[in-house]
Amino acid sequence: MRILLLISRLVVGPLFIVSGLIKANDPLGFSYKLEEYFAESALNLPWLEPFALALAVLACLAEVVLGFAILFGGRMKLATWSLLLLTLFFGWLTAYTATCDPNGTYTVMVDGQEMTRSVTCVTDCGCFGDAMKGSVGRSLTPWESFSKDMFLLAFILPLFFRRAHIAWNTTKDDLIVLPVGLLLVALWSWVFTWWGPVWFTLLGFAGYLLVKRFMQAPRAEWTAAVWAAIITLVFSWWNYAHLPLRDYRAYAIGKNIAEQKVMGKAPVQQIFMLYKDKRNGEVKEYDSKGAYPWDDDNFEYVDRRIVEIEPGIDSPVQDFLLTDVDGTDITNDVLAEPTPVLLIMVYNVQKAATGNLSSIAALAQEAYAKGWYVYGVSASPFEQCEEFRHAHQLPFDFVQCDEKTIKTAIRSNPGVMVLQQGTVKGQWHHNDVPTLATISAGL
Repeated sequence: MRILLLISRLVVGPLFIVSGLIKANDPLGFSYKLEEYFAESALNLPWLEPFALALAVLACLAEVVLGFAILFGGRMKLATWSLLLLTLFFGWLTAYTATCDPNGTYTVMVDGQEMTRSVTCVTDCGCFGDAMKGSVGRSLTPWESFSKDMFLLAFILPLFFRRAHIAWNTTKDDLIVLPVGLLLVALWSWVFTWWGPVWFTLLGFAGYLLVKRFMQAPRAEWTAAVWAAIITLVFSWWNYAHLPLRDYRAYAIGKNIAEQKVMGKAPVQQIFMLYKDKRNGEVKEYDSKGAYPWDDDNFEYVDRRIVEIEPGIDSPVQDFLLTDVDGTDITNDVLAEPTPVLLIMVYNVQKAATGNLSSIAALAQEAYAKGWYVYGVSASPFEQCEEFRHAHQLPFDFVQCDEKTIKTAIRSNPGVMVLQQGTVKGQWHHNDVPTLATISAGL
């Protein structure tokens, strides 16, 4: 049993630390995923949407602190109860995601009239943010996410039921748990192509060892938990106030949007046509690639059946479409332009931070003077964009793009992106508006 508990701690602790850090690396992106779940057409919890960011940070904090607690052996009753409830909740959420019917509907009352609307299915649970797509090449499917939660539950249950046998680490415990735990964090870091979790874990371990040197349990246990919470909150704040430290998205610096647009692949399908013989009422199925009686008056078309042999692959940037006020699609022109193109991304002008718009306006003016192209990019109606532009004296016109695409492209509202021949040359948060000289140096 002692070996099982040790193995369980070494499986659960590092995985929760890395999982929490992956989401803390992009807290805004995780909050967008929570908003999808809270939508009326999903879990019908729209009142939680304003708290999505706070809940996202809280979830990251819980995962990291609990991961460290399991490795340190601190406050095991609280830690194991929290782990169990958290895992059961996420297990339910992934099961809900996996069983969602995309053809389902729900009814709402609008102005006293009952209306039927389509259900929104969240296809990606966001368990590891964009890290799975950016490193492994795809996200976990909902059922894979559910299986992952059940796998974790199998190791959490022994910890929960035998928590009384797990105490605050002795020096002997530390000599085993800390090196092996760090090694497993490094393994996950290798999978996700980012060594940030290793350095973060080392910082957590350093604080823990320092606390142990000067304090005794239970005070040391609470202090170590506070230390883990502080460094997690600082890390989350940094990534929120600037941009994700590790960018896994399809719009990361160095990625070519034009090239990614042709990465998609249509599904491989086999189509069968159903025709009824009018003479005897018999319905027969024909392979559409062969001969079928489409021009025979003795037969009547009934239906068709589609069998998917191989699923298609969506381009990760398929929704990056820029449309000007006249409705003209300028996407290909922008992506093919050899002259740098400065994009001021504002997914919603009414929610935009305005404190650094004067710096953005000055940057745009400099870019114009150098012969660059400059566009504002927003999902807001053109009328609102015009009001926003005049109110803040912005020297560029707006084009429209899908809101979710803009949110994916840059985690800032507003944010600055520079393209050259379709390649992302730079991204900046509105708190870090660069000078034109800084941008030019990176071209």
